[in-house]
Amino acid sequence: MNRMKWVWSCFLIVSLILLTACGQSTSNNAKIVEDKVNVVTTFYPVYAFTAAIGGEDANVINLLPTGVEPHEWTPKSQDIVNTSKAQLFLYNGAGLEGWVPNFLKSLNSDTQVKSVAVSEGVALLTAEGDDGHGHGAEHDEEHADEHTDEHEGEHSDEEAATEEVADHHVDPHTWVSPKSAMIMAENIKNSLVEADPAHQAGYEERYEELHSKLVALDQRFTEQLSQVPNKEIVVSHQAFGYLARDYGLTQHAIMGLSPDAEPTGQDIVNLAKLVKDEGIKYIFFEELVSDKLAKTLASEAGVETMVLNPVEGLTKEQVDNGDDYFTLMEKNLQNLLIALK
Repeated sequence: MNRMKWVWSCFLIVSLILLTACGQSTSNNAKIVEDKVNVVTTFYPVYAFTAAIGGEDANVINLLPTGVEPHEWTPKSQDIVNTSKAQLFLYNGAGLEGWVPNFLKSLNSDTQVKSVAVSEGVALLTAEGDDGHGHGAEHDEEHADEHTDEHEGEHSDEEAATEEVADHHVDPHTWVSPKSAMIMAENIKNSLVEADPAHQAGYEERYEELHSKLVALDQRFTEQLSQVPNKEIVVSHQAFGYLARDYGLTQHAIMGLSPDAEPTGQDIVNLAKLVKDEGIKYIFFEELVSDKLAKTLASEAGVETMVLNPVEGLTKEQVDNGDDYFTLMEKNLQNLLIALK
């Protein structure tokens, strides 16, 4: 652990030197604004909900660049600079952003930023088995402690919580279910109101608009998926546990909780047999990670592939098309209805 901290510190020092020399900016070129509450978010879903609720009253800076998968991304020097000057740092928690504890320790000593894990309050899922492949899609519900960090004096608690999450293989993909997204949106709204009470009315009004859209989305998922004859889905990585739990589906994943968790040859054989035995017609893949394994399994099982988006981020094409959380989730619903009919 000490060696890891030393390596991290060296990385930060070198990065800060390069930043000064080269004038590096954040991936989205966002900057701190003096006359608004500044909020830094870690990746797309948290950013999207925060921007919707914050509206014109908040300056929201998203760390993750367009088209980048969040599991292995790490922050840059300018991200540390901006976050140190911000009022809020909002991250998902539940083990998704493993870099958060060291990142918070690297902020300027005089920072006033408050960090909040917006998944707090969601009934978290844990994967059965150490490999995280989720074969059989058996999951336990478990409440994992996600602490709201005040930056000063609480880093050890946050680090302990993150390590506990990692040890128990908690599924961090909370936002993929509209039911969990509602909890996250409320946490974001409460954080904005606390940080900037002068604009509470605007935050409350925009939150209600977002909440209504999430409720409507939840109702469509509930009503339409309750009518499909089949309930088994095979996905590229284990990102759809909350969606499966909340809408009566069973998830089988080629890879584990991280899209880098490689399956064995026997895993592929077993999944191909399951696909044939259950009459599954489609293998789902996602845009931000390689579709090679999904296509390999589909070829082995003699079925087709289709997109099921974990909404971890937007591709450049999706940005150009004006896609957002709701359009991608609607596409997910339509693809599920096709695959499960």
